[in-house]
Amino acid sequence: MQSFRLDDFIAGWIGGASSVVVGHPLDTVKTRLQAGKGYKNMFHCVLTIYRKETAMGFFKGMSFPLASITVYNSVVFGIFSNTQRLISKYRYGDGRRPCSLLDLTVASMLTGLASVGLGAPVDLVKIRLQMQTQTLLTENLHLAGHTNMTVHSVSLPSSRLYRGPVHCISSVLQAEGVSGLYRGAGAMVLRDVPGYALYFIPYTLICDFLTPDPNATPHPCSIWLAGGIAGSISWVTATPADVVKSRMQADAQLQRKYRGILHCILHSYRTEGAQVFFRGASVNAVRGFPMSATMFLTYEMSLQFFRSL
Repeated sequence: MQSFRLDDFIAGWIGGASSVVVGHPLDTVKTRLQAGKGYKNMFHCVLTIYRKETAMGFFKGMSFPLASITVYNSVVFGIFSNTQRLISKYRYGDGRRPCSLLDLTVASMLTGLASVGLGAPVDLVKIRLQMQTQTLLTENLHLAGHTNMTVHSVSLPSSRLYRGPVHCISSVLQAEGVSGLYRGAGAMVLRDVPGYALYFIPYTLICDFLTPDPNATPHPCSIWLAGGIAGSISWVTATPADVVKSRMQADAQLQRKYRGILHCILHSYRTEGAQVFFRGASVNAVRGFPMSATMFLTYEMSLQFFRSL
């Protein structure tokens, strides 16, 4: 049996596309809660977006994730599955042998590390587009001659920095260089290395628990449930690092506020308290279930189809 298989990448691409459509509306809410201002809670954020931007506001910036996150998920699932087989072949001499818990952990963490190279620019562009209609705070503006203004915020609905994904990428490259596309990558490593371990391991364990026969193929309902639970666990535990990542990537639209990861953490804590690092956790829990359930189910079904040909 070959250690490297291309069908894992193709199935991951299909699963990624389905998960973007399901998860993007709540992803927009999560980003606004984490990097924006003026929202009391998840429901207030949802109502505010709907009232000011209609239902289309929830799908803002979706074209780029649909085109790019599909590729990203293809890489993630392809790397994870092929890494498992390589580890089994190296350790046991048989790539078909099921991985141990340690093997799964290593494969998951390596996948998380590798995913940042592609995922950081994708997330940055997505977040910049999602934040375009966010009310801009005066603390982020240079208002010459108005240093004593008592106004706390100013809405600039027509001030669109980016016309679309391509324009966003070119603008970031011109203003900040290639390193600008990887702003927040360090926080993404802190999120994804442990995050993918808490994504793939619970999924595997729950699937195994729901499928006692090791030779049987997991039932679609088992895949759906295991994927949903794994997604909620992973996203909730990753929320603190995700908050830091979102803030750093949304930063620098007008004036850079954070000098680095540590400064972002300290500044956020001093100004908003420890609860800021759990902002969007409820959205992540709700969003993580259907998005990951769809992702895993579509991935596994696609993989079964390709391997039956």
